[in-house]
Amino acid sequence: MNDPIGDMLTRIRNAQMRGKSTVITPASKLRAWVLDVLADEGYIRGYEEITGADGHPAIEISLKYFDGTPVIRELKRVSTPGRRVYMGVKEIPSVRQGLGVSIVSTPKGVMSDAAARNANVGGEVLCTVF
Repeated sequence: MNDPIGDMLTRIRNAQMRGKSTVITPASKLRAWVLDVLADEGYIRGYEEITGADGHPAIEISLKYFDGTPVIRELKRVSTPGRRVYMGVKEIPSVRQGLGVSIVSTPKGVMSDAAARNANVGGEVLCTVF
């Protein structure tokens, strides 16, 4: 697999289109950090580390719905393995005039765009969520 974050985001999108309550993805620290930001911002209920059917570690993500529609309307990958996107603190985009969130990997950890601005750090923009 070339793009683990892109794979996780696609699994979340697909599960929401099917109306699933949970989705399972292979475990990694970076995926867990991205899911921490999504949970803190209220886009998912939470996640739990489990052991998959094949014995490998996995993450079970509990998706969040409001009146039967997914809370996450749009989930886009910005920085890919073939084209990394780095931005300074002043260049970090605000998603939909601040209604959405950009997830940024900074030297101080993975955080939302607002937290990165408060910490005055830039980094790699992983994805945007609305």
